[in-house]
Amino acid sequence: MRLNKFLSNSGLASRRKCDQLIEEGKVFVNGKQVTELGSQINEKKDKVTVEGKTITLPSSFVYIKLNKPKGYACTAQDEKGRKTIYDLIDSEERLFSIGRLDYDTEGLILLTNDGDFANKVAHPKFNIDKEYRVTVEGEIKESEMAVMRKGVVVDGQRMPSAIVNFISYENGNTKLSVIIDEGQNRQIRRMFEAIGKTIKLLKRVRIGQVRLGGLRRGDYKDLTEVELNSLVGKR
Repeated sequence: MRLNKFLSNSGLASRRKCDQLIEEGKVFVNGKQVTELGSQINEKKDKVTVEGKTITLPSSFVYIKLNKPKGYACTAQDEKGRKTIYDLIDSEERLFSIGRLDYDTEGLILLTNDGDFANKVAHPKFNIDKEYRVTVEGEIKESEMAVMRKGVVVDGQRMPSAIVNFISYENGNTKLSVIIDEGQNRQIRRMFEAIGKTIKLLKRVRIGQVRLGGLRRGDYKDLTEVELNSLVGKR
């Protein structure tokens, strides 16, 4: 098995992050440092360690959807000492999130220890879209929504297009549905900053066909077989 696949399947991190750990010289196989991407191991016999910790494949896979509240970081250990999403989850398995939500964003996030599943969901070729509910101060013009649909320009670069639909205007705030399929860093927030609008609430409500539904803030539950199949097909 390829070393990066082994590390990813162990639930250590995404395939890309595992490649980075290898290149940084943090991975050892049978006591020897391995820095070449594409290295092969015998997953049944070789001992793999990362920063001194022995890495093993999980005995079973876990697939969770969580309603992340505001005020939680999506890292296992936050350098600022803030609460993390892992404080909300009781699991003996080493889980990692598929993508992230920033500290002040709430809503649906998926966690797993299955690296292959995570890579499939995150890979652009599967074109899995994500839907957000956005509440902004003031009214938004149709022309401003048209700009976001086309792709706003930030620092001279055009951001990916988005599907933007008006929901309501109440008490001086506009509610919108925004659907994207690329998920660049802080993409939604940067879109609204580019048209001079202030976001009051940002919440992800759907990833592909997996919906947040009635899941309360801070709660989580296992994905159903139907939800799993909707993301990556029959397994």
